[in-house]
Amino acid sequence: MPLQCLLIGIGNEYRCDDGAGLMAAREIQEKNIPSLFVKEQSGEGAALMDAWQGYDHVILVDAVSSGAEPGTIYRIEARKEKFPLKFFHYSAHAFGVAEAVELARSLKKLPTNLVLYGVEGRIFNAGTAISPEVRKGIDKITEQIVVEIESLA
Repeated sequence: MPLQCLLIGIGNEYRCDDGAGLMAAREIQEKNIPSLFVKEQSGEGAALMDAWQGYDHVILVDAVSSGAEPGTIYRIEARKEKFPLKFFHYSAHAFGVAEAVELARSLKKLPTNLVLYGVEGRIFNAGTAISPEVRKGIDKITEQIVVEIESLA
C-alpha cells in the first residue's frame, strides 16, 4: 500500500502573497496524485495539529516573511530543525505554524515526517493579487512537492 501523504496549504487568500500556500495546494490537488490528501488551513496552530493527526508524512506550504528576497524558497524538515519564528511574524495568530510544530515536538506528537515549504512573500496587505516573484516561487514549490510525493510511492 502506498504511503499516505497530507498536504496542508496555509494562508489567507485575501492578504495578497499570504495566499501562496493555498494556491500551491490547489494546484497540486488538481494533479490528482494517488494517496495524497489536501487540506486548507488559516495557520491557526491547534487546527493544524488536529489536521495532521493520523498522517505519517505531512507537507505544509505557506508564505513566510523573513526579509529575504521575495520568491525565495525554503524547505525545512521538522525532525531536523526548528521552524524559525521570524518566518511568521506577520501572522495574526499568537499560536501559529511554528508554535504548533514546537508544541507537537515537545508532546512527541510530530508526524514521522513533517516538512515546511515556504515562499518568501513581498505583499501581505489586503487584496488578492500574488506578486510576480511569489508566483514564480509557487511554481517551483509545486514542482518540488510533486517530485517529493511521487518519490514516497
